[in-house]
Amino acid sequence: MAQTMMKKIVASSACLVVGLTRRTSSRSLATASKNLNTKKERDLPSEGEITKSVFMSQSTDIYTNLALEDWMYRNMDFTNHHVMMVWRNEPCVVIGRHQNPWLEANLPLLNEKEIALARRNSGGGTVYHDRGNLNVTFFTPRERYDRKYNLELIKRALFRGFGVKSLINERQDIIVRDKYKVSGTAAKLGRLTAYHHCTLLVNANKADLSKALAKREHGIQTNATASTRSEVANLSEVDNRVTVDSLQTAIGYEYLRTTALSLEDGGQNQISKQRGFQFVNPTDDWFPGLAELKNELQTWDWCFGRTPAFTVSRSFPVPAELLAPSKVYSATQELAINMTVENGLIDDVTLNIPPGLVESGFHGEASVITHLKGKRFTSEALSALQEAMLTRHLTNDVKKLDDKEQFVAKCFDQVVNTVTAAASLKAKWRWKRTKLCSSARGDLVSRCGASISTEEYSALCRPPVTSFASETYL
Repeated sequence: MAQTMMKKIVASSACLVVGLTRRTSSRSLATASKNLNTKKERDLPSEGEITKSVFMSQSTDIYTNLALEDWMYRNMDFTNHHVMMVWRNEPCVVIGRHQNPWLEANLPLLNEKEIALARRNSGGGTVYHDRGNLNVTFFTPRERYDRKYNLELIKRALFRGFGVKSLINERQDIIVRDKYKVSGTAAKLGRLTAYHHCTLLVNANKADLSKALAKREHGIQTNATASTRSEVANLSEVDNRVTVDSLQTAIGYEYLRTTALSLEDGGQNQISKQRGFQFVNPTDDWFPGLAELKNELQTWDWCFGRTPAFTVSRSFPVPAELLAPSKVYSATQELAINMTVENGLIDDVTLNIPPGLVESGFHGEASVITHLKGKRFTSEALSALQEAMLTRHLTNDVKKLDDKEQFVAKCFDQVVNTVTAAASLKAKWRWKRTKLCSSARGDLVSRCGASISTEEYSALCRPPVTSFASETYL
């Protein structure tokens, strides 16, 4: 019964002709949503006509939660109903829509630790998530998008709930103790709908964070969005009362008690007018077409293939024993490799062979290099190169490469493998168990997806309360 009620709430928000209990393609849902308003200017409700909900995702899988975020963005109408979604994930690295994963993430480590890599739909920089991280997404109509409102609300919640003072810098990061970043932010704005999301470091594994985002020099040139490195801190380091559960509650209550547009504190009276905290179960039964969105977000073509064009340039000194004998060269003899990669595929390769290597009998592998074009920028490309080189020798019944060819192959290997490492794997790490985001909800597991009152949720995990003291919030 509770699950059916929650489905009706979501269906009402989406303004769909059919309920969510009926399976409908994500394309038809999106079409219904886009037809909600065809006027260039919409009549928006007054502040008093807007209600709010706090949605709590029951998944800790990054691809599922990103799909849920995208589903809501595409299909729900937030004109009269603003939504804040809270969610967290198992360890993963999330890059912005216009970023280069080969530059932003330590792919070999991600491969070794089986840490998922995901690309989100919003812009911004790369972030590390684990279960010590709280993610918050604010959904509104495009016209009501207000990043400053959302960040001020979080700032209030930190002070009201825990007495933690923070500031918002020019990059719209949340800073504590004047220098440490605890939250990064990004957004997506559409024709009718917008969302702003941020991540809050509560008790994240900072050692893993640092290693997963370690930036190494790969000789890559690109115009892709680059992340800005910052000193970070966990909120639990500032006040050990801050946990993911208590912070989720504090921000949720602050959201519900604050007027929708003017940032006025309406207290319990304002809370009583809202729809409260609601568990959401991100499955196709609840959100038809969600699985299709999730599957797309897991593909190599999305995670790596959407990377803006880039080039990789590396030079390698040629060992003396491979150069022409009895010759003295005035400059270091270097083999230079330049690769252009577009949409994750090798588009062009240039091999500059030094005179010393040519004079020793190596005449280049122009015909072989063409086999790299169109291949994924992964170890798959190296396999194609090795196979092409060996095939070239079959007519002479030669089964292995000579020393010069092995050197060239090794150079290509270093160009590709030092950059790609984990990229040859599909974005396949999935977490089989769907876990509740709050350990305090154990006795509510049987009510999977139930809508609960603010009073009931408060009894489970109410945070400590601190007065505003002398600070004024406008």
